[in-house]
Amino acid sequence: MSSLPRVRVAAVHAAPVLLDKTATTEKAVDLIEEAARHGAHVIAFPETYIPAFPVWAALWAPIHNHDLFETMVENSVAVPGPEVARIAAAARRLGVCVSLGISERSTVSAGCIWNSNLLIGEDGTLLNHHRKLVPTFYEKLVWASGDGQGLRVADTRFGRIGGLICGENTNPLARFALMAQGEQIHVSSWPPMWPTRQPAEGGNFDNVAANRIRAAAHAFEAKAFGIVCASFMDQAMRDFLVDRDPKVAEIVDQTPRGVSMFVDPTGAAVGDMLQAHEGIAYADFDLNRCIEPKQFHDVVGYYNRFDVFSLGVERRRHEPVAWSGAEQPAFARLLDDEQPPATPNGATWP
Repeated sequence: MSSLPRVRVAAVHAAPVLLDKTATTEKAVDLIEEAARHGAHVIAFPETYIPAFPVWAALWAPIHNHDLFETMVENSVAVPGPEVARIAAAARRLGVCVSLGISERSTVSAGCIWNSNLLIGEDGTLLNHHRKLVPTFYEKLVWASGDGQGLRVADTRFGRIGGLICGENTNPLARFALMAQGEQIHVSSWPPMWPTRQPAEGGNFDNVAANRIRAAAHAFEAKAFGIVCASFMDQAMRDFLVDRDPKVAEIVDQTPRGVSMFVDPTGAAVGDMLQAHEGIAYADFDLNRCIEPKQFHDVVGYYNRFDVFSLGVERRRHEPVAWSGAEQPAFARLLDDEQPPATPNGATWP
């Protein structure tokens, strides 16, 4: 008989402390502790949980959002950095894996940020660092494009864990790249809402149905379990947006809220489901159930034609410059002494 792990997983269906990276990090630690007390081994957070998802990019033209962009940048986090270290310390202390959505700040640009996901192991190590390949629709007004370095599956004692961010779960090539690494648990992270039209016009994007379809399709094709983790819009976030512009109340109040749920390798829903209330959803995954369905369609095994199809993935991290030569050049000394520089009024610095 097979002896793959039986894993308890958690999807944190929670709101951030809006645009406050420090307070949101502390809330995340509290939620990790709560999920661990309920026996969770793998704990997933929503898309850019720290510091928030920029819903405002859907509501107002970018010329009205400069202050929000600046605040978003200031509250985006560095990897490594103190906020990520707090999460890693909690993961190690509690012996859990954490999938964390963050807005990541660049070390070489004052205004470049990425929509990123971190997978942190039970010993506090960084198992994967993924930047969303292409920001979706109005997200392009906020985040830069990522790269393929994070298209990886981590082999943990809780199973082989991979993940994609929001609309990336629509990309069959990105999904296949994870399937081809033996993925057993797929984490998909989502925003609290996804407005695309005025509700009264009809035809708004049904993110609940769309996310369920995408999660079920990936689970069915990969023969893997899925964690669907959406953020939550609390009253404070709703009031912040509506107080800024009362005309957006209809959009904010009538756009479907995101759902957190789980699917099994057949695509069927399992475990808890949360939408209207903040909380933590739980499910139990028996990874042995990933085996039998491979008899029917193993798209990374016998049920493919690798002589007909091929896929190449570039995993190099994007850098602004490819430098050559000495990193620390030995510039010539211009003065023989080492006197401190003078201040503008002629005095010397202390």
